[in-house]
This record gives sequence, C-alpha cells and structure tokens, in this order.
Amino acid sequence: MLMVGAILIAIASLQAQAPPVRTSADIYESIKKLNVLGSALYIAAHPDDENTGFISYLANERLVEATYLSLTRGDGGQNLIGPEIAELLGVIRTEELLAARRIDGGHQRFTRANDFGYSKNPDETLRIWNKEEVLADVVWTIRSIQPDVIINRFDHNSAGQTHGHHTSSAILSMEAFDLAADPNAFPEQLKYVDLWQPKRLYFNTSWWFYGSREAFENADKSNLVTVDAGVYYPSRGKSNTEIAAESRSMHKCQGMGRTPSRGSQLEYLGPLKGSEPADKSDLFSGIDISWSRLPGGEKIKPLVDKAVQTYQYDNPAASVPLLLEIYQAIQRLPDSHWKAHKIEEIHEVIEACMGLFLEASAADFSAAPGQTVDLTMELINRSAISAELISMAFLPENGDTLSTIPLQPNTPLSFKHKVVVPANASYTSPYWVDGDHPLGMYDVPDQTLRGIPETPRLLKVRFNLKIQGVPVSWTKDVTYKDTDRVKGEVYRPFEVLPPVFVRLKNPVYVFGDNEPKTIQILVKAGKADVSGSVRPVVPEGWKVEPTAQAFSLPLKDQEVALDFRLFPSAAQSEGWLEAIAESEGKTYRQELVRISYDHIPVQSVLRQARARIVKVDLKKAGDRIGYLMGAGDEMPASLEAIGYQVDVLDPSEVVASRLQEYDAVVVGIRAYNTIERIRFIQPELLTYVEGGGTLIIQFNTTSGLALPMEEIAPYPLKLSHDRVTVEEAPITFLNPGHPVLNFPNVITEKDFDGWVQERGLYFPSEWDERFEPILSTNDPGESPMSGGLLLAHYGKGHYIYTGMAWFRQLPAGVPGAYRVFANLLSVGKSGT
Repeated sequence: MLMVGAILIAIASLQAQAPPVRTSADIYESIKKLNVLGSALYIAAHPDDENTGFISYLANERLVEATYLSLTRGDGGQNLIGPEIAELLGVIRTEELLAARRIDGGHQRFTRANDFGYSKNPDETLRIWNKEEVLADVVWTIRSIQPDVIINRFDHNSAGQTHGHHTSSAILSMEAFDLAADPNAFPEQLKYVDLWQPKRLYFNTSWWFYGSREAFENADKSNLVTVDAGVYYPSRGKSNTEIAAESRSMHKCQGMGRTPSRGSQLEYLGPLKGSEPADKSDLFSGIDISWSRLPGGEKIKPLVDKAVQTYQYDNPAASVPLLLEIYQAIQRLPDSHWKAHKIEEIHEVIEACMGLFLEASAADFSAAPGQTVDLTMELINRSAISAELISMAFLPENGDTLSTIPLQPNTPLSFKHKVVVPANASYTSPYWVDGDHPLGMYDVPDQTLRGIPETPRLLKVRFNLKIQGVPVSWTKDVTYKDTDRVKGEVYRPFEVLPPVFVRLKNPVYVFGDNEPKTIQILVKAGKADVSGSVRPVVPEGWKVEPTAQAFSLPLKDQEVALDFRLFPSAAQSEGWLEAIAESEGKTYRQELVRISYDHIPVQSVLRQARARIVKVDLKKAGDRIGYLMGAGDEMPASLEAIGYQVDVLDPSEVVASRLQEYDAVVVGIRAYNTIERIRFIQPELLTYVEGGGTLIIQFNTTSGLALPMEEIAPYPLKLSHDRVTVEEAPITFLNPGHPVLNFPNVITEKDFDGWVQERGLYFPSEWDERFEPILSTNDPGESPMSGGLLLAHYGKGHYIYTGMAWFRQLPAGVPGAYRVFANLLSVGKSGT
C-alpha cells in the first residue's frame, strides 16, 4: 500500500534545523545501510524513558530502522529550563526527542495519550487514557512502520511497582503485537496501511527490574538475548555509549545531562512473544532483513555490495553512477513499504555523494493564508557528476517553472519565485494542541496525523533534476534562515499562522470582592495592515465595559494593549474570559506562544485566547512578597492576580537584611535542585525567618540537591518520593483550630475541590517534632500521608515546607487553592 511509504517519507521530511552535514564516513555507512531491510520499534511511556544506547546500537551498529514510540509527549512533568508546563512542556519535550534522534540515528513516533501526571497503577492510567484509543494508536504505528521486532522498555507485569504509564506502555504493546495483523482490529486504518505481524516482542530488562545489581548478577540469563551496545565506531571516533550520552543530554528540560562512558555495555532482551531467536547474541536471528525479503530484491544486494567495496573516501561522487543503477533497480520493484523507504534513502545518499545543496527559503518566517511569499531557491552541485535542473514545482499549488539548466561543478545557482499561501491553508502550529481535549487524550481527528512528531510543513519545493541522464527529484520544505551576529546562520521553521492574534495579559483574574478590575487584551498583527475589532466574552453574571474596541496595526508583529473593565458576578463563581478579534469578515480567537531555546527549533504554538476568572471569598494579610524562582514556575503572576506585589529575587542578591521588607518569602519548586547558589542563600533565608519572617519552601526532589538534605530546614527533615496523585483525594485537617486554617480565610474541605492533576508530590516522610503537620491525604488504598504541609516556629518567625502542588493549582485558577495559599502567606499576622 503506497500510503505507508508516503507517511514515512512525510515524517522523514520534518526538519527545522540547518541541513545536515554528512561526512565521507557518514556516506559510507549510509551506503552499507542500503543493504539492510530491517526495523525495530522501541516502546515506552514518556520522553526520556527510552534507552538511547540501545536505539543508537540498532541504528548505527545494526543499521536497521530504529523507532522510539513514546506513548505521551511528557506534558505532565516539571520544567527545569523555563516556565512552560502542560501542553507547552509537551511541545518542548517533543522537540527534545527529535533532537535526540538526530544524534542517535533513530526515528520518533507518539500516540494521542496525554501525560496527565504520575499514576500509581495501570488500571487508572488506561481508564484516563481511554485504553482502546491509545491501543489503536500503537497498532497504527506498528502497521505504519512494519517493525520486525518490538522492544518494551518496561515490564507488563509490574502493576503497582512503578509509574502506571510505564506498565501501561508494556501492556498495550503486548496486545498490539497480535492485533496489528488482525483485520477485525481497527479496520478503519486499513485504507491507509496494511496488516502487519511483527516477528518478535522483547522486554529490555536490566538489574533495575531485579531490585539490585547483585540479584541480577545471580539471575539465570540463559533465555535472554544479550548484545554488547558498547561498540566503538572508528569512523566516528566515538563509542556507542558516547553517542547515547549525547542523545540523552538533549532532554534538557528534565535535567538529563549525562557524562559519556566507554567500554562494553551489555543489553539484555527477554523474549515475550513470537519466534525464538536461535542465536542468543542476535535479536534478529532467523529474520530475513535483506533484499531477499522483496520479490526481485535479490538482484540489488550485489550492486550495493559493489558500491560498498568500491567506495572512495576522498571521492564519494565516484559512487554516483552505481548508485543511479541501484536507484533504477529499486524503482522497478513492485510497490511496497521497503521500496518507498529505500527510494528515500538512496535519494539522500546520492545527494550527499554529489555534495548537492538544494534549499528553498522564505523572506519572512511566517505568512497568513492568502498572503504572497517570496522564495529564494539555492542549488549547487559540488562534484564533477553531470547534472541539470529540469524544473521546480511549488507545492501545494503545484505550479512549475520549466527550464533546463546545467549544474556546473561548484557553481551556485539562485532563483526567485513568488507563491501564494492557499486561502484555506491550515495553520502549522503543533496539531495536537489545537482545541480542548479530555484529560487523558488529545483530539486528533485526522488519522494520517496521529503519531507523527510535528505538523507537516505546508510549502514545499520539488527540485526535478537529471543526474547523468537519470531523472531524480528531491522535495524540500520551505524554511526560513537569518544571520545572527553572535550565532551566525540560524534556521527556523516557516510557519503558516493567523493574520491576527489575541491574548489576555494575565492567565488568571481573581476577585475577592465586588470591585471591578482592569483587564488588558493584547492584539498582535500576524501580517502588515490589519484592522478590526476585539471583544471580551464573559460567563453569565459577569459584565465587561466596553463591549468591544477597534484596532489598527500597520506593521507585522506590532501589538496594541486595549483596556476593559471586568465586573465580577455577585455570587462566587468561576469560568473563562475569552478574547475574540474580528478582521476582514473573519473571527480569530487564538493567542501565539513562541517557545525559543537554543537546543530546539523555535516553536509557534496557537492556543485559545482565554483566562480563568474567579470570584471567591478571599482575604489576605500583608502586601509584599519576595519570590525566589525555582523550575517551571508561574506562581508570581498568580500571586499578583490576588493583589500581592511580588518581587522576583535575584539569587546573587539574597541578603537577610533586605528580606525583612517582605511580608513573606516564597521559594519556588525544585529551587534546591536547580539554584547552584542555594547553599549560600539558605543561611540568609533562615536568618530572615529567625528575625520574624515567614518563609514558604515548595517541593524539591531527593536527587540532585544542591546542599545536604539536613540543611534544607532549621530542624531535621527527610524528603521522600511520597506523592498523592489523585487530585480528588480526601483531605483531613489534623488540627482544625490551627491559625493557618482559620486566618484570614476559614478553610473547609470545599477549598480542596476542583484541584488539577495531583494533590502533591515529594512529601517529607520524616520530620522533627518541632514541625506541625497540618493536613493528611492519601491515594485510594494507601496509608495517610501527613507531610504535605509542615509548619514550624523558628526564632521569631515561621518556616513552612509544603509538597502540595500549588504550582499547578494557582495558575489553573483553583479558587480554594488561592484561599489556602493566602493563609500561608499570612502566617504570623493573626496575632495568635
């Protein structure tokens, strides 16, 4: 079925970085790979779950197609490099996986499953995910890429012993292994892909699954396939383990940087389903991964063998005549998955051997539907191989420029052309983020989009050449590049985006009384000369003045802020405030979020323009807060939403005498993991408390602390991995009369309604008797945990350690969370 090859080629073409540079050694390995028609699918739950060493071994030593299927995009984690969480974090982690695959040579796929946070058992995971839908996506991946072997990262029999997402990934893999070949399973897929039966399913086990290295050393491994993934690649000057460390280190938002190791690295595979390998040192033993698997393919292997034997490192172009012969031989084969794949591979090899540079770049980084885009096409043949440009086709409009122009050796050619973005063009924002979705699943109606890493680029140019008289075509995405005075040439994706963006200045507006507040709607131009009107939309019972305002923006990227007065409802309520712009008879209701980090391409994410609005009975004591930022933290804006003046503290300037001006000081999540200077800051913080201040420390993880655990608090405190993942878990007040539950707001169990994702994480498990636990909570079937909120007097002040997930609740506009946190900030001001 041709659609299979089209899907694979579309995925392969998704690039947002500079064109890859292939050395002569890289080209030689690519020619060798032409003789390998094998593939492996590695399955786990999240970005950074994958075994990069094994993926690199498969891609670079075995030269098979190695694909990592991450069931989620890692949306539920924390972020060590910036404030993005939830869907925006998932976008970052998607790009980090793609960056990792560019290093280790693998490919990347996903399902629609959303990482909704830590889950303690697979039953909960599969219920929230919608098991049948995620299972369908795993089957879709298997049918699309047709792997010979599947490798599970996790044990399908580990329910309750690890993350529920982990176990679920293995459970779904076990079921999908059989269902992919069943015509009654998800038959709607079969108009795009064929049935496929993988040959084997393995479990990539290790000492971790045995409880200790000693237990694993003593275990019977006679049934395990054992391979050494610590091989050395002389052509790269690197060991496989060094490549794996580089790949792993791309998971920067999770702090996964690794120091390379060298030497033997054994990997163990336990057979789960399918045929038994006769050779326990070869996971593909007995599986034909040669050209012989294709009708007529046996004639191609000798040609590739000859290309390998005659390859000239100092003149790769000498291989082109034989590669063209191989290319034509592949074209004559019957259509199949592997034919399409090898055609794409040999295109890349011929391009590299000739030093062929083909690029289409736009004059600007984005355009709106209906706009004209100026393109520049650059071509150069840096070899003595005869070649000529026959035509260029501009997609999707399919217009051609016809002209036969010789590509003289090492002589650049440049052409200009204008194309029009179709008026009905879809935006190129990450496709899975578009619109609302249930907790556990993204909504992706288009079957062909499901699982691919990125939104396909719309504008492309197909370069139709003749190489020594043989027609060969290459299709390139239109990109954008610029020159940075520090970084030099910088590439970014060319985007199709709306002509108008709208954004609420604040993500949450909280009203503690009936007084109106000024809100701002920011309108930004996605193209030049846009005008229209913008209006806020409020829930019933709320009122806004004026109802609409006009805007006119002559320049692209120009922005204007429009003020409105928002009047809260009389009764307590919560809902969404939306912003809608109208221009040229069309309606726009999306905000643009740009994500920019050096290690990934710039991302342009479109989300519905809205803010949470809350009317709640809220009182506070004190006005000025000092905030020491942690990782992935939007708390300062949330505190400003309830009227606090929040000063973000510079870690290099934290001095106790300056802190005394604050009613409270709050330390962000994982600050003790991420701030190197925290060991110098900590004495100043404790001096501030001792002098009468209120200090609130949010959760930290047990690993990677920047100072000894015993120094985090004024009294002994032991952190743990304890967490409560069910956001509706009941809350027990251990001392209902405690001031923190009564001033300035009287806290009730209703204040813990409507929480999102989790109650809390990394609770202390042990603490000094001078700490007083305030709350107790637990997941179903577990013992109560009382370490989520601990208070202690220290000197004249108050020290508070809390593992409750405030960093999720306040930005989500959870009313009761604001009331409780206001009480924490008011500790010591009740006069009791």
